[in-house]
Amino acid sequence: MIYRVLTAWSWYPSVIFGCIGLVAAYLAMARLRPSPRFVWFFLGVLTILLALISPLDPLSDDYLFSAHMVQHLLLILIAAPLLLIGIPEAWFSRLLDQPLPARIERQLGRPLVAWLLGIGTLWLWHLPVLYEATLADEGVHIFEHLTFLVTGVIFWWPLIVPPAHRRLNAFYSLVYLFTGGLANSLLGIILTFAPNLIYRGYLHPEDELGILPLLRETWGLSPMADQQLGGLLMWVGGSLILLLAMMAILVRWYAAPAEDADTENPAAFPAPPEGRRLS
Repeated sequence: MIYRVLTAWSWYPSVIFGCIGLVAAYLAMARLRPSPRFVWFFLGVLTILLALISPLDPLSDDYLFSAHMVQHLLLILIAAPLLLIGIPEAWFSRLLDQPLPARIERQLGRPLVAWLLGIGTLWLWHLPVLYEATLADEGVHIFEHLTFLVTGVIFWWPLIVPPAHRRLNAFYSLVYLFTGGLANSLLGIILTFAPNLIYRGYLHPEDELGILPLLRETWGLSPMADQQLGGLLMWVGGSLILLLAMMAILVRWYAAPAEDADTENPAAFPAPPEGRRLS
């Protein structure tokens, strides 16, 4: 039965060609001479593939809420920032020199707007009526994944997008991620300690793969235990990823005074006017 799980890959043409298109567009922009950042971009694309065509996909579609949570974490907290980190700074500057992209970025790139879009989308799709719709309709499920990826990129934008003076400074970046972690943890806690089954779509799966006895009996993943595991993954797993991002910001902050000869007070956070505010 484990073999059936490991070989249950979903070779969706739309996902495969979409990811190939992302890589091709990158190479075209780089004129076939990608920068060292391409490694990060490529890892982001691979993360998307892992989330959407690996055995995680059929497991999340039909069997396990927890597998669906892993998909969400991969798309929002790993793939999205990797894609942004992988894009050279000059490309962002070139893009933001254009009137329409610059106008859009001024609105969606505002930290408060980006935070609300990222966290709001996460909470919205976990409303039972919408979540059950993703299980019942593959088109809705695809749209959900697209919104997670797009709003994930928007969420990380104020922290990563160059030039440096357009990013949130260290203090506001920590506030941004800390409050995002609190919102993510709250949702995970609700799912973990809910007294009743919230998502009943996993109660009686059709079991086309013939793996239900493995999941329910061997692994002990009853629908309720699976919901609790999914909540824990969101709560603990998501918090750990955001904590790592906060630590990276602190490391960058501590390194900055040594690189900046004009820094008069290396023991303090950068002053708010040097970076974006949260509004």
